[in-house]
Amino acid sequence: MNNSYFYYGVLILGTLLFAFILSFILRRLLNLIIIKSSKRLKADPTNFSFLKNSVSILIYSLAIIFIFLKIPYLRTLGTALFAGAGIIAVVIGFATQNAFANIISGIFILIFKPFRVNDTIEFLNSTKGVVEEITLRHTIIRNFENRRVIIPNGNISDDTIINSSILDQKIRMHIVFSISYDSSIEKATAIIREECMNHPDYLDNRTKEEKQNDNPAVLIRLIELSDFALNLKAYVWAKDNATAYALKCDVLKSAFDRFNKEGIEVPFPYRTIVYKNDIEQQKTSL
Repeated sequence: MNNSYFYYGVLILGTLLFAFILSFILRRLLNLIIIKSSKRLKADPTNFSFLKNSVSILIYSLAIIFIFLKIPYLRTLGTALFAGAGIIAVVIGFATQNAFANIISGIFILIFKPFRVNDTIEFLNSTKGVVEEITLRHTIIRNFENRRVIIPNGNISDDTIINSSILDQKIRMHIVFSISYDSSIEKATAIIREECMNHPDYLDNRTKEEKQNDNPAVLIRLIELSDFALNLKAYVWAKDNATAYALKCDVLKSAFDRFNKEGIEVPFPYRTIVYKNDIEQQKTSL
């Protein structure tokens, strides 16, 4: 009897260890094949990535089935479980409904492709980054701090997604500048436009017709008359989201330097403070 237990224990551990090693090797091998094939064929790696992440589940499922078939007690237990499969299915269904929802959502992502691997996406809660991997249960997003955000697929299917890469990666960045009421709007506009166009990452997205009609390369509008400033918004194009953000930061700095040199005042809030003692003195003098 003890020898039987030892044999079955070795069988279980050996099968699970073999499944782990096989899964590890196949995932690594598939990962290399996916990277090379996607680059060579210029194909979307999303489908291949999903397939790679399904390999582990398939291998472990086969390993468990093998263990049940090889051990008589487990084979008998499996038959009993199969007889009561209806009740067990209901219990498992309630216990794992979130897991199944994530798997179904992952399949829908694969079929309908609201985003793909390497797309830049953003959620309403301001989570933003590049899709790195789509698994059966979750999606891994690399944000711009190089951290990995792991989001269950079920949550993604219920959320609104902003995809910056689904058709065209070009981005129109909106850059807001504030100048004082004493400054020249025309001069500030000219400085902003020059700094935007002089940036190496600036992209002229005008059509031939717009160029022929002398439409401005960088559109700048006065968008607000605030309490202490005039707010100008520049609409600047760049090739992708990361480039557009860097362009925005650079132009804000270079425009600020030009403003200081050429007499364009960058405003700050003014406050008038009235002391209570002064009010009392005024009442007394009256």
